[in-house]
Amino acid sequence: MLKKNNHYGAEQIQVLEGLEPVRKRPGMYIGSTGERGLHQLVYEVVDNSIDEALAGFCDHIEVTINEDNSIVVVDNGRGIPIERNEKTGKSTLETVLTVLHAGGKFNNDAYKVSGGLHGVGVSCVNALSDYLIAEVNWNGKLYRQRFERGITKSEVEYIEDTEKSGTTIKFLPDSTIFESVVFDYTTLRHRMRELAFLNKGIRITLEDKRSGAIDKFHYEGGIKQFVSFLNNKKEILHEDIIYAEGEKDRVIVEIALQYTEQYTENIYSFVNNINTIEGGTHLVGFKTALTRVINDYAKKNNLVKENDIAITGEDIREGITAILSIKIPEPQFEGQTKTKLGNSEVRGIVDNVTGEALSNFCEENPKTVKQIIEKTLRSARARDAARKARDLARRKNVLESMALPGKLADCSERDPKLCEICIVEGNSAGGSAKEGRDRKFQAILPLRGKILNVEKSRLDKILNSDEIKNMITAFGTGIGTDFNIDKLRYDKIIIMTDADVDGAHIRTLLLTFFYRYMKELILGGHVYAAQPPLYRVKKGKFEQYVYSDSELNKVLEEIGRDNKYEIQRYKGLGEMDPEQLWDTTMNPEGRILLRIEEKDAIDADEIFTILMGDKVAPRREFIEQNARYVKNLDI
Repeated sequence: MLKKNNHYGAEQIQVLEGLEPVRKRPGMYIGSTGERGLHQLVYEVVDNSIDEALAGFCDHIEVTINEDNSIVVVDNGRGIPIERNEKTGKSTLETVLTVLHAGGKFNNDAYKVSGGLHGVGVSCVNALSDYLIAEVNWNGKLYRQRFERGITKSEVEYIEDTEKSGTTIKFLPDSTIFESVVFDYTTLRHRMRELAFLNKGIRITLEDKRSGAIDKFHYEGGIKQFVSFLNNKKEILHEDIIYAEGEKDRVIVEIALQYTEQYTENIYSFVNNINTIEGGTHLVGFKTALTRVINDYAKKNNLVKENDIAITGEDIREGITAILSIKIPEPQFEGQTKTKLGNSEVRGIVDNVTGEALSNFCEENPKTVKQIIEKTLRSARARDAARKARDLARRKNVLESMALPGKLADCSERDPKLCEICIVEGNSAGGSAKEGRDRKFQAILPLRGKILNVEKSRLDKILNSDEIKNMITAFGTGIGTDFNIDKLRYDKIIIMTDADVDGAHIRTLLLTFFYRYMKELILGGHVYAAQPPLYRVKKGKFEQYVYSDSELNKVLEEIGRDNKYEIQRYKGLGEMDPEQLWDTTMNPEGRILLRIEEKDAIDADEIFTILMGDKVAPRREFIEQNARYVKNLDI
């Protein structure tokens, strides 16, 4: 029944003024109040400096993390004006820092293009900071103004005369807003390096006064050096990096690409320095031109025989590493994360620039293009073999849920959102897991030994692996072009391997497979790693499971090292009886699960290449650099 006397009047309408909406709903403006949102504050300030660089007025940006986790961003641009703004009656500096959507980005005369994913700029940073201090070098004078939690605390103060130009922003994130205010140097380092690659010639210095770390980024070659950097640990197919730059209707297009001996494609697209992870019209234009030019050249030069399999875009992109970067005055983003470009005119512009550059490269480098086409034909044949294998599997009902793998102990629940599957190694662990599980929602799939290293294999060979076929069948999603996340039979896919070297290797092999051929599982938050205990400490009636060496030392200190106690070291899940495995690793109320996330696509690609690729030297170097961080080493 409707409530009839519930008064709803003007006094119940809440009007949030100034920057209050940002503090009330911070997630709406910076995405989250977790680690990602915290680092977005730095990006928003740095983006202002990058805009000055794109406009031709800045060539050096310095970012410093202080010991108290405050951030200082300094640039040598023009400086934010301190003149009075007619609309607000305040200085332009104060207006930019206290009024949402105020700034030169909204006037094409000030900035032809501008970055910043959310478009909220430094006013949002100001609102979410314990304090923010802005210093501006303007017309030969240094000015300063202070704010606290978005509220102006001082007028614009003249400090001294100066010959410098530019802006300095210092801020300390508000600990009452963010889950943590501790900045991760590696996260900031990745983004600063990326910005330096995407804006050739700019110098970006990043310093961490907490640790003394410092990095300087400067790439005159821009995205050409970006591609070279990405392929540094890979076997390349040709030395020359294909590069083109063009402009039409105020849209600037840059492309750089190089083929490797790998079997997967790595294309990264950017719009105004924003990583468009969902692609968009610019990426469609690039792929269309690439497919057309390679196909046309192959036919024109009789490099493809009449009885050869038809080459698809997927075949042509096998092994490619490419950077596509466009600068556009008014990007129109769409998609769930607002990182998919929707401007229809961009497709044709990128197609033209890419097509012309590739056509010229083909004519000038026939030997290299022949290598690319030969690799493409090998891909097409492998793809056809994989298709035939899938078709055969379908005819035998192997990929249908009616014929799930014999080793799979499925759950009784039929709602995928309530189900999970644990992938375990070996029959011993599989037996304990099957007995200890909750049969209603937990399925168990044992693996026999280590799966195929997919980093060194094409899809046709991968589909010949029984262990991989069992996983594909159990998940229900299919693979490759047949992959469909909507058919996933389990909301959680839990890698449950032993806490030893072999277990870590199997976990890495599984993650390589998921990342290379079922990446949507990771991006969708469906892949987890179980954390089984390393020890069981027992003293009389006292019993506790321990998950790390540091935790073990703490427990021993608490119970007294002088007393008699028993320590059991678990090297394998099979050493636990079903009840112990349930209590420590499988019970949702007490277990520890780590969700596998992609924090940085470029770094993820590099780490899988290093650990699982053909080159030995990068792997040895990685081990030497990271050996000191190893924990729980089995000797």
